[in-house]
Amino acid sequence: MKVADLTVEELQALIRQVVHEELQNLVADPDKGLELTDEIWARLRLSLGSSERIPLEKIKNRLNLA
Repeated sequence: MKVADLTVEELQALIRQVVHEELQNLVADPDKGLELTDEIWARLRLSLGSSERIPLEKIKNRLNLA
């Protein structure tokens, strides 16, 4: 089927579907379903157990978001 053969409603539905799929691809978590390694678990535990915190402003400056 050609685009020229579509009705306005069919074309709009197709565009909505394509945009939806592309947005899903952009915001999807590529790590979803993967298991954390023992090393990452250990780093998380160490980080959560630490009282050291980095202020938001410092992070924003590091990432040039300020």
